[in-house]
Amino acid sequence: MLRLLFIAYVWLAFVPLVVLSTLGFGLACLLTAPFLGPRAAGRLYAVPWARLGLMLSGVTVSVDGREHVDPRQSYVVVANHLSLFDIWVLYGYLDLDVRWVAKQEVRRIPVLGAACVMLGHVFIDRSHPDKAIASIKAAQDTIRDGTCMLFFPEGTRSRNGRLQPFKKGAFKVATEMGLPVLPVMIQGTYEILPPDSVALHPRHVHIGILPALAPQPSTERGVDELMWAAHARIEHGQTEDKLANLA
Repeated sequence: MLRLLFIAYVWLAFVPLVVLSTLGFGLACLLTAPFLGPRAAGRLYAVPWARLGLMLSGVTVSVDGREHVDPRQSYVVVANHLSLFDIWVLYGYLDLDVRWVAKQEVRRIPVLGAACVMLGHVFIDRSHPDKAIASIKAAQDTIRDGTCMLFFPEGTRSRNGRLQPFKKGAFKVATEMGLPVLPVMIQGTYEILPPDSVALHPRHVHIGILPALAPQPSTERGVDELMWAAHARIEHGQTEDKLANLA
Protein backbone atom coordinates (compact mmCIF):
# COMPACT_ATOMS: atom_id res chain seq x y z
CA MET A 1 0.00 0.00 0.00
CA LEU A 2 2.81 2.42 0.90
CA ARG A 3 4.51 1.69 -2.41
CA LEU A 4 1.29 2.40 -4.32
CA LEU A 5 0.86 5.67 -2.45
CA PHE A 6 4.43 6.65 -3.28
CA ILE A 7 3.89 5.86 -6.99
CA ALA A 8 0.81 8.09 -6.93
CA TYR A 9 2.85 10.84 -5.26
CA VAL A 10 5.57 10.57 -7.92
CA TRP A 11 3.19 11.02 -10.86
CA LEU A 12 0.69 13.41 -9.29
CA ALA A 13 3.03 15.63 -7.27
CA PHE A 14 6.74 14.99 -7.79
CA VAL A 15 6.81 15.14 -11.60
CA PRO A 16 4.62 18.29 -11.88
CA LEU A 17 6.60 20.04 -9.13
CA VAL A 18 9.92 19.22 -10.80
CA VAL A 19 8.64 20.55 -14.12
CA LEU A 20 7.39 23.75 -12.48
CA SER A 21 10.58 24.28 -10.47
CA THR A 22 12.71 23.72 -13.59
CA LEU A 23 10.66 26.28 -15.50
CA GLY A 24 10.72 28.75 -12.60
CA PHE A 25 14.42 28.54 -11.80
CA GLY A 26 15.30 28.32 -15.50
CA LEU A 27 13.38 31.44 -16.47
CA ALA A 28 14.77 33.36 -13.49
CA CYS A 29 18.25 32.31 -14.56
CA LEU A 30 17.69 33.43 -18.15
CA LEU A 31 16.46 36.84 -16.99
CA THR A 32 19.16 37.59 -14.43
CA ALA A 33 22.29 35.56 -15.27
CA PRO A 34 23.53 38.18 -17.79
CA PHE A 35 23.73 40.64 -14.89
CA LEU A 36 24.80 38.29 -12.08
CA GLY A 37 27.34 36.19 -13.96
CA PRO A 38 27.46 32.38 -14.21
CA ARG A 39 28.99 31.73 -10.78
CA ALA A 40 26.45 33.75 -8.79
CA ALA A 41 23.53 32.57 -10.93
CA GLY A 42 24.54 28.94 -10.45
CA ARG A 43 24.51 29.29 -6.67
CA LEU A 44 21.30 31.30 -6.69
CA TYR A 45 19.28 29.06 -9.02
CA ALA A 46 20.95 25.77 -9.95
CA VAL A 47 21.93 24.68 -6.45
CA PRO A 48 18.45 25.27 -4.91
CA TRP A 49 16.84 23.63 -7.98
CA ALA A 50 18.94 20.52 -7.48
CA ARG A 51 18.38 20.35 -3.72
CA LEU A 52 14.63 20.85 -4.14
CA GLY A 53 14.47 17.97 -6.64
CA LEU A 54 16.33 15.69 -4.23
CA MET A 55 14.14 16.71 -1.30
CA LEU A 56 10.95 16.08 -3.28
CA SER A 57 12.23 12.64 -4.31
CA GLY A 58 13.12 11.66 -0.74
CA VAL A 59 16.85 11.42 -1.47
CA THR A 60 19.40 12.41 1.19
CA VAL A 61 23.05 13.16 0.51
CA SER A 62 26.24 13.07 2.56
CA VAL A 63 29.65 14.32 1.46
CA ASP A 64 33.13 13.66 2.72
CA GLY A 65 36.57 14.65 1.48
CA ARG A 66 36.03 18.40 1.29
CA GLU A 67 39.49 18.78 2.81
CA HIS A 68 40.90 17.66 -0.54
CA VAL A 69 39.61 20.80 -2.28
CA ASP A 70 41.36 24.16 -2.45
CA PRO A 71 38.55 26.65 -3.22
CA ARG A 72 41.00 28.93 -5.08
CA GLN A 73 42.20 26.12 -7.35
CA SER A 74 40.51 25.14 -10.59
CA TYR A 75 40.25 21.42 -11.32
CA VAL A 76 39.14 19.05 -14.00
CA VAL A 77 36.57 17.12 -11.98
CA VAL A 78 35.82 13.54 -13.03
CA ALA A 79 32.95 11.54 -11.52
CA ASN A 80 31.44 8.12 -12.11
CA HIS A 81 27.99 8.18 -13.71
CA LEU A 82 25.21 5.94 -12.41
CA SER A 83 21.93 7.78 -12.89
CA LEU A 84 20.19 10.94 -14.04
CA PHE A 85 20.17 11.84 -10.34
CA ASP A 86 23.94 12.35 -10.46
CA ILE A 87 23.32 15.84 -11.88
CA TRP A 88 21.20 16.92 -8.93
CA VAL A 89 23.50 15.27 -6.41
CA LEU A 90 26.66 16.91 -7.69
CA TYR A 91 25.08 20.29 -8.43
CA GLY A 92 23.36 20.40 -5.07
CA TYR A 93 26.12 19.18 -2.77
CA LEU A 94 29.56 19.19 -4.40
CA ASP A 95 29.90 22.90 -3.51
CA LEU A 96 32.13 23.77 -6.46
CA ASP A 97 31.62 26.24 -9.28
CA VAL A 98 31.52 23.81 -12.20
CA ARG A 99 31.03 23.97 -15.93
CA TRP A 100 29.50 20.68 -17.01
CA VAL A 101 30.56 18.92 -20.18
CA ALA A 102 27.27 17.46 -21.43
CA LYS A 103 25.92 15.84 -24.56
CA GLN A 104 24.35 18.10 -27.17
CA GLU A 105 20.85 16.66 -26.58
CA VAL A 106 20.58 18.43 -23.21
CA ARG A 107 20.81 21.77 -24.97
CA ARG A 108 17.54 21.05 -26.79
CA ILE A 109 15.48 20.71 -23.57
CA PRO A 110 13.17 23.76 -23.39
CA VAL A 111 14.22 26.41 -20.85
CA LEU A 112 16.68 24.06 -19.10
CA GLY A 113 18.98 23.91 -22.12
CA ALA A 114 18.99 27.69 -22.56
CA ALA A 115 19.65 28.20 -18.84
CA CYS A 116 22.60 25.79 -19.04
CA VAL A 117 24.04 27.80 -21.94
CA MET A 118 23.65 30.96 -19.87
CA LEU A 119 25.52 29.30 -16.98
CA GLY A 120 28.43 28.49 -19.25
CA HIS A 121 28.06 24.73 -19.50
CA VAL A 122 29.71 23.02 -22.45
CA PHE A 123 27.75 20.93 -24.95
CA ILE A 124 29.52 18.44 -27.18
CA ASP A 125 28.38 16.59 -30.25
CA ARG A 126 29.79 13.11 -29.70
CA SER A 127 29.20 12.20 -33.34
CA HIS A 128 31.62 14.97 -34.43
CA PRO A 129 34.83 14.78 -32.34
CA ASP A 130 36.34 17.89 -33.96
CA LYS A 131 33.34 19.99 -32.98
CA ALA A 132 33.40 18.53 -29.48
CA ILE A 133 37.05 19.50 -29.03
CA ALA A 134 36.34 23.01 -30.33
CA SER A 135 33.47 23.45 -27.84
CA ILE A 136 35.68 22.44 -24.92
CA LYS A 137 38.54 24.70 -26.01
CA ALA A 138 36.16 27.64 -26.33
CA ALA A 139 35.20 27.21 -22.66
CA GLN A 140 38.72 26.84 -21.31
CA ASP A 141 39.19 30.57 -20.71
CA THR A 142 36.45 30.47 -18.06
CA ILE A 143 38.21 27.73 -16.04
CA ARG A 144 40.16 29.85 -13.56
CA ASP A 145 40.02 31.20 -9.98
CA GLY A 146 38.29 28.10 -8.59
CA THR A 147 35.93 27.46 -11.50
CA CYS A 148 36.13 23.80 -12.58
CA MET A 149 35.24 21.72 -15.60
CA LEU A 150 33.28 18.54 -14.81
CA PHE A 151 33.26 15.37 -16.92
CA PHE A 152 31.63 11.97 -16.68
CA PRO A 153 34.60 10.16 -18.28
CA GLU A 154 32.70 6.89 -18.77
CA GLY A 155 30.85 8.78 -21.50
CA THR A 156 27.40 7.59 -20.46
CA ARG A 157 25.57 6.10 -17.48
CA SER A 158 26.65 2.68 -16.28
CA ARG A 159 24.11 0.05 -17.31
CA ASN A 160 24.99 -2.34 -14.48
CA GLY A 161 26.09 -0.08 -11.62
CA ARG A 162 29.77 -0.94 -12.05
CA LEU A 163 32.49 1.50 -13.03
CA GLN A 164 33.14 1.44 -16.78
CA PRO A 165 36.38 2.22 -18.64
CA PHE A 166 37.19 5.92 -18.99
CA LYS A 167 37.54 7.90 -22.19
CA LYS A 168 40.55 10.19 -22.56
CA GLY A 169 38.86 13.55 -23.22
CA ALA A 170 38.84 14.89 -19.67
CA PHE A 171 42.45 13.93 -19.10
CA LYS A 172 43.61 15.51 -22.36
CA VAL A 173 41.96 18.75 -21.20
CA ALA A 174 43.67 18.48 -17.81
CA THR A 175 47.14 17.98 -19.30
CA GLU A 176 46.68 20.73 -21.91
CA MET A 177 45.55 23.22 -19.26
CA GLY A 178 48.02 22.06 -16.62
CA LEU A 179 45.22 21.46 -14.10
CA PRO A 180 44.97 18.83 -11.38
CA VAL A 181 42.29 16.16 -11.75
CA LEU A 182 39.81 15.86 -8.87
CA PRO A 183 38.19 12.39 -8.76
CA VAL A 184 34.70 12.25 -7.26
CA MET A 185 32.91 9.04 -6.31
CA ILE A 186 29.12 8.78 -6.27
CA GLN A 187 27.47 5.86 -4.49
CA GLY A 188 23.75 5.12 -4.31
CA THR A 189 22.17 6.87 -7.30
CA TYR A 190 22.01 3.71 -9.44
CA GLU A 191 19.39 2.24 -7.09
CA ILE A 192 17.28 5.43 -7.12
CA LEU A 193 16.50 5.31 -10.83
CA PRO A 194 18.05 2.35 -12.67
CA PRO A 195 18.53 2.62 -16.45
CA ASP A 196 15.41 1.99 -18.56
CA SER A 197 13.19 2.40 -15.49
CA VAL A 198 10.70 5.05 -14.42
CA ALA A 199 10.27 3.62 -10.92
CA LEU A 200 11.73 5.92 -8.26
CA HIS A 201 13.33 4.38 -5.17
CA PRO A 202 14.45 6.95 -2.57
CA ARG A 203 17.90 6.21 -1.16
CA HIS A 204 20.74 7.82 0.71
CA VAL A 205 23.56 8.94 -1.59
CA HIS A 206 27.19 9.36 -0.65
CA ILE A 207 29.68 11.64 -2.42
CA GLY A 208 33.35 10.98 -1.80
CA ILE A 209 35.74 13.75 -2.89
CA LEU A 210 39.05 11.96 -3.37
CA PRO A 211 42.59 13.39 -3.27
CA ALA A 212 43.45 15.35 -6.40
CA LEU A 213 45.92 14.06 -8.96
CA ALA A 214 48.77 16.40 -9.84
CA PRO A 215 49.01 17.84 -13.36
CA GLN A 216 50.91 15.70 -15.85
CA PRO A 217 52.83 16.57 -19.03
CA SER A 218 50.70 17.03 -22.14
CA THR A 219 51.82 13.75 -23.69
CA GLU A 220 50.05 10.51 -24.51
CA ARG A 221 51.72 8.91 -21.51
CA GLY A 222 50.70 11.78 -19.23
CA VAL A 223 47.07 11.47 -20.37
CA ASP A 224 47.05 7.70 -19.87
CA GLU A 225 48.61 7.89 -16.41
CA LEU A 226 46.04 10.45 -15.27
CA MET A 227 43.17 8.40 -16.69
CA TRP A 228 44.32 5.15 -15.07
CA ALA A 229 45.04 6.82 -11.72
CA ALA A 230 41.62 8.53 -11.61
CA HIS A 231 39.83 5.30 -12.52
CA ALA A 232 41.75 3.36 -9.84
CA ARG A 233 41.07 6.02 -7.23
CA ILE A 234 37.30 6.07 -7.86
CA GLU A 235 37.15 2.26 -8.02
CA HIS A 236 39.04 1.99 -4.73
CA GLY A 237 36.75 4.60 -3.17
CA GLN A 238 33.67 2.61 -4.19
CA THR A 239 35.11 -0.56 -2.65
CA GLU A 240 36.00 1.21 0.59
CA ASP A 241 32.54 2.75 0.77
CA LYS A 242 30.83 -0.61 0.31
CA LEU A 243 33.00 -2.20 3.00
CA ALA A 244 32.22 0.66 5.39
CA ASN A 245 28.48 0.13 4.85
CA LEU A 246 28.85 -3.57 5.63
CA ALA A 247 30.78 -2.93 8.84
